[in-house]
Amino acid sequence: MKEQPAFERLTGLIAFARAGALGSYTAAARSLAVSPSAISKSIQRLEKQLGIVLFTRTTRSLVLTAEGHELHERALRLLRDAEEIEQIAKRSRAEPAGTLRIAASLPTGIHIIAPVLATFCARYPKITIDLRLSDRVINIVDESIDIAIRIGDLADSNLLARRLPAYQISCYASPDYLAKNPAPEHPSAVMQHQTINLRYQNTGQLFRWPFRIGEREIEMVPSSTVIVDTSEAVIAAVVAGAGIGMAPTFMADRLVREKKLIPVLADFAVERRNISAVWHESRRSSPAVRAFLDHLPERF
Repeated sequence: MKEQPAFERLTGLIAFARAGALGSYTAAARSLAVSPSAISKSIQRLEKQLGIVLFTRTTRSLVLTAEGHELHERALRLLRDAEEIEQIAKRSRAEPAGTLRIAASLPTGIHIIAPVLATFCARYPKITIDLRLSDRVINIVDESIDIAIRIGDLADSNLLARRLPAYQISCYASPDYLAKNPAPEHPSAVMQHQTINLRYQNTGQLFRWPFRIGEREIEMVPSSTVIVDTSEAVIAAVVAGAGIGMAPTFMADRLVREKKLIPVLADFAVERRNISAVWHESRRSSPAVRAFLDHLPERF
Protein backbone atom coordinates (compact mmCIF):
# COMPACT_ATOMS: atom_id res chain seq x y z
CA MET A 1 0.00 0.00 0.00
CA LYS A 2 2.88 2.40 0.72
CA GLU A 3 4.29 1.96 -2.80
CA GLN A 4 1.07 2.95 -4.60
CA PRO A 5 1.45 6.77 -4.27
CA ALA A 6 5.05 6.56 -5.56
CA PHE A 7 3.86 4.46 -8.51
CA GLU A 8 1.06 6.95 -9.21
CA ARG A 9 3.57 9.82 -9.16
CA LEU A 10 5.75 7.97 -11.63
CA THR A 11 2.90 7.34 -14.08
CA GLY A 12 1.74 10.92 -13.57
CA LEU A 13 5.20 12.30 -14.36
CA ILE A 14 5.39 10.24 -17.55
CA ALA A 15 1.93 11.45 -18.62
CA PHE A 16 2.91 15.03 -17.74
CA ALA A 17 6.16 14.83 -19.74
CA ARG A 18 4.45 13.46 -22.83
CA ALA A 19 1.47 15.87 -22.66
CA GLY A 20 3.75 18.85 -22.19
CA ALA A 21 5.91 17.79 -25.16
CA LEU A 22 2.97 17.08 -27.50
CA GLY A 23 0.67 19.88 -26.36
CA SER A 24 -2.50 17.86 -25.71
CA TYR A 25 -3.88 15.03 -23.64
CA THR A 26 -5.16 13.29 -26.77
CA ALA A 27 -1.74 13.21 -28.45
CA ALA A 28 -0.10 12.05 -25.21
CA ALA A 29 -2.71 9.32 -24.80
CA ARG A 30 -2.17 8.14 -28.37
CA SER A 31 1.63 7.94 -27.91
CA LEU A 32 1.30 6.03 -24.63
CA ALA A 33 -1.52 3.75 -25.88
CA VAL A 34 -3.97 4.80 -23.15
CA SER A 35 -7.16 6.88 -23.10
CA PRO A 36 -7.17 10.69 -22.85
CA SER A 37 -9.13 10.41 -19.62
CA ALA A 38 -6.37 8.24 -18.14
CA ILE A 39 -3.82 10.94 -18.98
CA SER A 40 -6.05 13.64 -17.48
CA LYS A 41 -6.64 11.71 -14.25
CA SER A 42 -2.91 10.88 -13.87
CA ILE A 43 -1.94 14.54 -14.24
CA GLN A 44 -4.70 15.70 -11.88
CA ARG A 45 -3.50 13.23 -9.23
CA LEU A 46 0.09 14.43 -9.76
CA GLU A 47 -0.93 18.07 -9.35
CA LYS A 48 -2.77 17.21 -6.15
CA GLN A 49 0.22 15.29 -4.78
CA LEU A 50 2.67 18.07 -5.69
CA GLY A 51 0.34 20.87 -4.64
CA ILE A 52 0.89 22.89 -7.83
CA VAL A 53 -0.85 23.46 -11.16
CA LEU A 54 1.14 22.16 -14.13
CA PHE A 55 -1.02 23.29 -17.04
CA THR A 56 -3.25 26.21 -17.92
CA ARG A 57 -6.13 24.50 -19.73
CA THR A 58 -8.47 26.07 -22.27
CA THR A 59 -10.85 24.47 -24.71
CA ARG A 60 -8.24 24.73 -27.46
CA SER A 61 -4.83 24.64 -25.82
CA LEU A 62 -2.73 23.12 -23.09
CA VAL A 63 -0.04 25.52 -21.81
CA LEU A 64 2.58 24.85 -19.16
CA THR A 65 2.43 27.09 -16.10
CA ALA A 66 5.60 28.65 -14.70
CA GLU A 67 5.85 25.80 -12.19
CA GLY A 68 5.11 23.32 -14.97
CA HIS A 69 7.93 24.74 -17.12
CA GLU A 70 10.35 24.32 -14.23
CA LEU A 71 9.47 20.63 -13.77
CA HIS A 72 8.91 19.64 -17.38
CA GLU A 73 12.58 19.19 -18.39
CA ARG A 74 13.15 16.92 -15.40
CA ALA A 75 10.07 14.92 -16.29
CA LEU A 76 11.34 14.61 -19.86
CA ARG A 77 14.61 13.14 -18.56
CA LEU A 78 12.58 10.62 -16.60
CA LEU A 79 10.64 9.73 -19.74
CA ARG A 80 13.85 9.35 -21.76
CA ASP A 81 15.29 7.06 -19.05
CA ALA A 82 12.14 4.92 -19.17
CA GLU A 83 12.37 4.67 -22.95
CA GLU A 84 16.06 3.75 -22.72
CA ILE A 85 15.23 0.96 -20.28
CA GLU A 86 12.68 -0.35 -22.75
CA GLN A 87 15.23 -0.29 -25.58
CA ILE A 88 17.81 -2.14 -23.47
CA ALA A 89 15.19 -4.78 -22.68
CA LYS A 90 14.38 -5.14 -26.37
CA ARG A 91 18.05 -5.53 -27.26
CA SER A 92 18.47 -8.15 -24.55
CA ARG A 93 15.67 -10.19 -26.17
CA ALA A 94 17.19 -9.82 -29.64
CA GLU A 95 18.70 -12.80 -31.41
CA PRO A 96 22.43 -13.05 -30.55
CA ALA A 97 24.57 -11.86 -33.45
CA GLY A 98 27.92 -10.29 -34.32
CA THR A 99 31.52 -11.13 -33.40
CA LEU A 100 32.17 -12.67 -29.97
CA ARG A 101 35.80 -12.25 -28.87
CA ILE A 102 36.95 -14.86 -26.35
CA ALA A 103 40.38 -15.03 -24.67
CA ALA A 104 41.75 -18.11 -22.90
CA SER A 105 44.96 -19.94 -22.09
CA LEU A 106 46.07 -22.67 -24.51
CA PRO A 107 44.79 -25.63 -22.39
CA THR A 108 41.40 -24.08 -21.59
CA GLY A 109 40.98 -22.81 -25.12
CA ILE A 110 41.71 -26.18 -26.70
CA HIS A 111 39.92 -28.41 -24.21
CA ILE A 112 37.06 -26.27 -22.84
CA ILE A 113 36.21 -23.61 -25.43
CA ALA A 114 36.98 -25.20 -28.81
CA PRO A 115 34.93 -28.38 -28.20
CA VAL A 116 31.72 -26.41 -27.53
CA LEU A 117 31.98 -24.14 -30.56
CA ALA A 118 30.30 -26.50 -33.03
CA THR A 119 27.10 -26.79 -31.01
CA PHE A 120 27.18 -23.11 -30.06
CA CYS A 121 27.55 -21.91 -33.66
CA ALA A 122 24.83 -24.31 -34.79
CA ARG A 123 22.49 -22.86 -32.17
CA TYR A 124 23.47 -19.23 -32.89
CA PRO A 125 24.39 -19.02 -36.60
CA LYS A 126 24.58 -15.21 -36.59
CA ILE A 127 27.52 -15.18 -34.13
CA THR A 128 31.13 -15.24 -35.36
CA ILE A 129 33.74 -16.51 -32.88
CA ASP A 130 37.16 -14.86 -32.51
CA LEU A 131 39.10 -17.13 -30.11
CA ARG A 132 42.47 -15.87 -28.90
CA LEU A 133 44.79 -18.22 -26.98
CA SER A 134 47.63 -16.94 -24.82
CA ASP A 135 49.11 -17.64 -21.39
CA ARG A 136 49.42 -13.94 -20.56
CA VAL A 137 46.70 -12.20 -18.56
CA ILE A 138 45.18 -9.67 -20.93
CA ASN A 139 43.24 -6.51 -20.20
CA ILE A 140 39.87 -7.40 -21.66
CA VAL A 141 38.75 -3.76 -21.88
CA ASP A 142 41.86 -2.50 -23.67
CA GLU A 143 41.83 -5.43 -26.10
CA SER A 144 38.04 -5.40 -26.67
CA ILE A 145 37.55 -8.95 -25.35
CA ASP A 146 33.97 -9.96 -24.61
CA ILE A 147 34.70 -13.00 -22.39
CA ALA A 148 37.93 -14.32 -20.87
CA ILE A 149 38.41 -17.77 -19.30
CA ARG A 150 40.80 -17.69 -16.36
CA ILE A 151 42.26 -20.31 -14.03
CA GLY A 152 43.09 -19.49 -10.43
CA ASP A 153 41.92 -17.01 -7.84
CA LEU A 154 40.57 -13.84 -9.38
CA ALA A 155 42.09 -10.52 -8.40
CA ASP A 156 39.71 -7.89 -7.10
CA SER A 157 38.44 -5.91 -10.09
CA ASN A 158 35.37 -4.42 -11.67
CA LEU A 159 34.91 -7.52 -13.81
CA LEU A 160 31.88 -9.77 -13.50
CA ALA A 161 32.62 -13.48 -13.09
CA ARG A 162 30.95 -16.88 -13.23
CA ARG A 163 32.58 -20.04 -11.90
CA LEU A 164 32.64 -22.98 -14.30
CA PRO A 165 32.03 -26.55 -13.08
CA ALA A 166 34.64 -28.27 -10.91
CA TYR A 167 37.31 -30.58 -12.33
CA GLN A 168 39.95 -32.89 -10.89
CA ILE A 169 43.74 -32.97 -11.15
CA SER A 170 45.08 -36.51 -11.32
CA CYS A 171 48.00 -38.61 -12.49
CA TYR A 172 48.02 -40.51 -15.79
CA ALA A 173 50.24 -42.91 -17.67
CA SER A 174 50.09 -44.71 -21.00
CA PRO A 175 49.17 -48.41 -21.28
CA ASP A 176 52.69 -49.12 -22.66
CA TYR A 177 54.38 -47.49 -19.68
CA LEU A 178 52.20 -49.34 -17.16
CA ALA A 179 52.82 -52.63 -18.96
CA LYS A 180 56.49 -52.26 -18.04
CA ASN A 181 56.12 -50.40 -14.73
CA PRO A 182 53.48 -51.40 -12.16
CA ALA A 183 51.30 -48.42 -11.22
CA PRO A 184 52.12 -46.75 -7.88
CA GLU A 185 49.59 -47.36 -5.12
CA HIS A 186 50.46 -44.32 -3.00
CA PRO A 187 51.72 -40.80 -3.89
CA SER A 188 55.00 -41.49 -2.08
CA ALA A 189 55.76 -44.16 -4.67
CA VAL A 190 55.70 -41.62 -7.52
CA MET A 191 59.32 -40.75 -6.76
CA GLN A 192 60.30 -44.26 -7.94
CA HIS A 193 58.86 -43.64 -11.42
CA GLN A 194 59.80 -41.67 -14.48
CA THR A 195 57.71 -38.50 -14.47
CA ILE A 196 56.96 -35.57 -16.74
CA ASN A 197 56.49 -32.19 -15.09
CA LEU A 198 55.46 -28.70 -16.12
CA ARG A 199 57.55 -25.54 -15.76
CA TYR A 200 55.44 -22.35 -15.78
CA GLN A 201 56.51 -20.02 -18.57
CA ASN A 202 55.70 -16.83 -16.64
CA THR A 203 57.55 -17.72 -13.40
CA GLY A 204 59.97 -20.54 -14.26
CA GLN A 205 58.65 -22.49 -11.25
CA LEU A 206 57.94 -26.22 -11.44
CA PHE A 207 54.38 -27.43 -10.96
CA ARG A 208 53.81 -28.83 -7.48
CA TRP A 209 51.80 -32.07 -7.70
CA PRO A 210 48.79 -31.99 -5.33
CA PHE A 211 47.33 -35.12 -3.71
CA ARG A 212 44.41 -35.63 -1.36
CA ILE A 213 45.41 -37.98 1.49
CA GLY A 214 42.56 -38.41 3.93
CA GLU A 215 41.46 -34.94 5.00
CA ARG A 216 44.75 -33.32 4.02
CA GLU A 217 46.09 -32.03 0.74
CA ILE A 218 49.83 -32.41 0.23
CA GLU A 219 52.12 -31.26 -2.56
CA MET A 220 55.34 -32.67 -3.97
CA VAL A 221 57.73 -31.91 -6.81
CA PRO A 222 58.97 -35.16 -8.34
CA SER A 223 62.50 -35.48 -9.75
CA SER A 224 61.26 -35.59 -13.31
CA THR A 225 63.18 -37.02 -16.23
CA VAL A 226 61.29 -34.73 -18.60
CA ILE A 227 60.34 -31.09 -17.92
CA VAL A 228 58.30 -29.08 -20.43
CA ASP A 229 56.72 -25.63 -20.41
CA THR A 230 53.24 -26.35 -21.79
CA SER A 231 50.50 -28.62 -20.49
CA GLU A 232 49.95 -29.97 -24.00
CA ALA A 233 53.55 -31.22 -24.08
CA VAL A 234 53.04 -32.99 -20.72
CA ILE A 235 50.07 -34.86 -22.16
CA ALA A 236 51.89 -35.71 -25.40
CA ALA A 237 54.91 -37.10 -23.53
CA VAL A 238 52.71 -39.19 -21.22
CA VAL A 239 50.75 -40.62 -24.17
CA ALA A 240 54.06 -41.50 -25.84
CA GLY A 241 55.07 -43.57 -22.79
CA ALA A 242 57.70 -41.26 -21.25
CA GLY A 243 56.34 -41.72 -17.75
CA ILE A 244 53.65 -40.54 -15.33
CA GLY A 245 52.29 -37.02 -15.64
CA MET A 246 49.65 -34.96 -13.89
CA ALA A 247 46.84 -33.19 -15.76
CA PRO A 248 43.31 -31.84 -15.23
CA THR A 249 40.43 -34.09 -16.18
CA PHE A 250 39.20 -31.66 -18.86
CA MET A 251 42.47 -32.34 -20.74
CA ALA A 252 42.74 -36.07 -20.10
CA ASP A 253 39.18 -37.43 -20.23
CA ARG A 254 39.01 -37.85 -24.01
CA LEU A 255 42.34 -39.70 -24.08
CA VAL A 256 41.14 -41.96 -21.26
CA ARG A 257 38.02 -42.81 -23.28
CA GLU A 258 40.25 -43.56 -26.26
CA LYS A 259 42.39 -45.82 -24.01
CA LYS A 260 45.52 -43.78 -24.70
CA LEU A 261 45.80 -42.81 -21.03
CA ILE A 262 45.07 -44.67 -17.80
CA PRO A 263 44.34 -42.83 -14.54
CA VAL A 264 46.93 -43.45 -11.82
CA LEU A 265 46.39 -42.78 -8.10
CA ALA A 266 42.81 -41.72 -8.86
CA ASP A 267 41.83 -42.16 -5.18
CA PHE A 268 44.22 -39.32 -4.33
CA ALA A 269 43.01 -36.85 -6.99
CA VAL A 270 42.18 -33.31 -5.86
CA GLU A 271 39.20 -31.24 -6.93
CA ARG A 272 39.46 -27.67 -8.12
CA ARG A 273 36.80 -25.00 -8.65
CA ASN A 274 39.01 -22.24 -9.98
CA ILE A 275 38.07 -21.80 -13.65
CA SER A 276 36.00 -18.68 -14.25
CA ALA A 277 34.48 -16.84 -17.15
CA VAL A 278 34.94 -13.09 -16.70
CA TRP A 279 33.48 -10.16 -18.59
CA HIS A 280 33.17 -6.40 -18.22
CA GLU A 281 30.07 -4.65 -16.96
CA SER A 282 29.64 -3.03 -20.39
CA ARG A 283 29.03 -6.48 -21.90
CA ARG A 284 26.29 -7.39 -19.41
CA SER A 285 23.40 -6.73 -21.81
CA SER A 286 25.04 -8.35 -24.86
CA PRO A 287 22.83 -11.22 -26.10
CA ALA A 288 25.89 -12.99 -27.57
CA VAL A 289 27.79 -12.85 -24.26
CA ARG A 290 24.82 -14.12 -22.28
CA ALA A 291 24.20 -16.90 -24.81
CA PHE A 292 27.79 -18.16 -24.53
CA LEU A 293 27.87 -17.93 -20.74
CA ASP A 294 24.72 -20.04 -20.59
CA HIS A 295 25.95 -22.50 -23.21
CA LEU A 296 29.41 -23.16 -21.76
CA PRO A 297 28.43 -24.92 -18.49
CA GLU A 298 25.97 -27.10 -20.42
CA ARG A 299 28.81 -28.61 -22.43
CA PHE A 300 31.69 -28.49 -19.93
